[in-house]
Amino acid sequence: MRPAARIAILAAIVLAIVLTVVGCAPGDAAQSPGYVSGDGTVTVFDDGVEVALAGTSFQGDAVDVADYRGQVVLINVWYASCPPCRAEAPDIAALDARDDVQVIGVNGRDDAPTVEAFDRTFGIAYPSIDDTDGAATATLQGIVAMNAVPTTLVVDPEGALYARIIGTADPSTLRSLVDEAAGAAA
Repeated sequence: MRPAARIAILAAIVLAIVLTVVGCAPGDAAQSPGYVSGDGTVTVFDDGVEVALAGTSFQGDAVDVADYRGQVVLINVWYASCPPCRAEAPDIAALDARDDVQVIGVNGRDDAPTVEAFDRTFGIAYPSIDDTDGAATATLQGIVAMNAVPTTLVVDPEGALYARIIGTADPSTLRSLVDEAAGAAA
């Protein structure tokens, strides 16, 4: 092989690597085909805006936040190949195991087999709304800005938005927010 051909092949490989890395970097979603992940910023809300969210799970079951009044509801926007989503999945699944907490996922990127594989891998027992049409995300955007994936909303037992975490949810922070939301509604 000629030296010029080798250089051209090497340059193409380097360019492909650079574009792949840049595509997965945080930034403007319109410019980046990768995920946009937040920094774990927590916002606690005082205005008590009611969260109305309903959809159909990947198993075909109806899912409605209103069905879980009396419990703290975590709404977690995620998708399977999102590294921060994978990192926080075990902690969110552990919170879902509590009697006073219900988790509802929202996933607009994956198909049912991908979601089912993710659920098996991480021991997920809670439903995820199939949001391929974007309706659930649009509903949430009408309540609070959804700036990154993952985003987790904490809804108090009366159905009011209590907090939002943009990016990976720190386990201790998330547990504290759940406990505060349960107490705030009392």
